Amino acid sequence: MPRFLKLYDVDIFERVAANMGPIGKYYEVSHGYFTFPKLEGEISNRMIFRGKEKLVWSLNNYLGLANHPDVRKADAEACEIYGMAYPMGARMMSGQTKYHEQLENELAAFVDKEDAFLLNYGYQGMVSIIDSLVDRKDVIVYDSEAHACIIDGVRLHFGKRYVFPHNNMENFEKELERAKKLTDETGGGILVITEGVYGMAGDLGNLPKILELKKKYNFRLLVDDAHGFGTMGPHGAGTGESMNVQNEIDVYFGTFAKAMAGIGAFVASDETIVKFLRYNMRSQTYAKSLPMPMVMGALKRLDMIRTQPELRENLWTIVRALQKGLKEKGFDLGNTASPVTPVFLKGGVSEATNLTYDLRENYDIFCSIVTFPVVPRDVIMLRIIPTAIHTLEDVQYTIDSFTKIKDKLDSGFYAGQEIVDWK
Repeated sequence: MPRFLKLYDVDIFERVAANMGPIGKYYEVSHGYFTFPKLEGEISNRMIFRGKEKLVWSLNNYLGLANHPDVRKADAEACEIYGMAYPMGARMMSGQTKYHEQLENELAAFVDKEDAFLLNYGYQGMVSIIDSLVDRKDVIVYDSEAHACIIDGVRLHFGKRYVFPHNNMENFEKELERAKKLTDETGGGILVITEGVYGMAGDLGNLPKILELKKKYNFRLLVDDAHGFGTMGPHGAGTGESMNVQNEIDVYFGTFAKAMAGIGAFVASDETIVKFLRYNMRSQTYAKSLPMPMVMGALKRLDMIRTQPELRENLWTIVRALQKGLKEKGFDLGNTASPVTPVFLKGGVSEATNLTYDLRENYDIFCSIVTFPVVPRDVIMLRIIPTAIHTLEDVQYTIDSFTKIKDKLDSGFYAGQEIVDWK
């Protein structure tokens, strides 16, 4: 064997233990408080954290359906009748019911599509949609701030993929030009992927501008509208409805985990495309059917979204009051145009954690904290999720508390400290 060649035995566990990842490396000081915290009690605007009541702004319970009496009754009745196991097996083999089909038909009609396919989970659903729709001859063009489920789906693609800076339409067209040139050679097609509402920053995908280029470059558009479904548009049918372009979206994806406060997801499109997905999405073909209580519960939630616009009106009353009040106090909310309310501050990881500890322990406010590597190193993002069950009193208290926290941050109060020892 040549002297410069040497074989090494690499133990996977040793490698993992030596590098826990950009977030995992903070495990010892974060687990149980900043990461994997336990919120207890009834799902509401106020819950228990470490034995004390907190005002909670971190639940995707947009319309307040999670603990709505009518929803809980529907869930409980379905569980009593069917249990959590029925139907057994994957839908293609033995897990099909008329209620699964009913939910699909109602979802399709609600989002103005010919057909819909019910999915067990949103994350695996999006991964599998992308995997099913494209082959190695096709090119994917997607936004740089796409959700992790989109990124993971794109990674499965054996063909080319081009990314454009977030909502940069000039660069988007350049990537389309590259994609068109390549597909002219391969004989493939172009799939563009964007989001309706971006879940971290709350801004919207530029659907009208994207669609303006559709005829020129002959692509198909897949929109992930997890945070827009149920919250955006005059009827809650999503971001496309709010922009009057819903019928131009080729493939529409929504989840139940946000506005519907449940489990599951769906994809809606032309009848032929949904038929194809129904028979080719591996994550559904080889997975157990969504249990009946979740299906019946989703039917109830969808009916309430359609028939009780006051739920959405209550949400937007809180959203507007909160965002207006924070802006008037000089807070940077970025470009949000949705209920998602990011509050951008300046500081590093230790400042962010100490600030969050102060907010939770001394002001009794619980909201999500986002730091590097999700945002740049010198940025702290406090992510607030308003819901229909918050009150205007909650809003005013939060604005007053955030103002005090920001004054402390600007004065250097949180600087120069190690990450707080909360244990």
